[in-house]
Amino acid sequence: MSERSLPEDTREGYADELPEYAERVLEVAERIPPGRVMTYGDVAEWLEEGGPRQVGRVMALYGGAVPWWRVVRADGALLPGHELTALDHYRAEGTALKEASRAAAGHLPRLDMKRARWDGDADSGTHT
Repeated sequence: MSERSLPEDTREGYADELPEYAERVLEVAERIPPGRVMTYGDVAEWLEEGGPRQVGRVMALYGGAVPWWRVVRADGALLPGHELTALDHYRAEGTALKEASRAAAGHLPRLDMKRARWDGDADSGTHT
């Protein structure tokens, strides 16, 4: 999730030319507190527009400038290709993780979705 992942035509000045939906998705990503996560579907539901694929597309194209590691897959698996970077962020922020079994490919942990998921309420300490 870096500028390298942006298409050539969106690198220069892309912040001024973001589609309105992309701006809204990125605003939600920025609101997620450290140590908490929302799924792609959660973000779409919170916005009452789009779906998980649309949110994922926005994050893939424009998410490098926001805490992209806080918008995740519903199964808690780490983002393919960015697992170690995301894991560093999760550990630094104290995000709840489930340690991987020895049989798990790569022995990478997953997010503990029951404990780490955020419902979007800034005043709420509860999980969804």
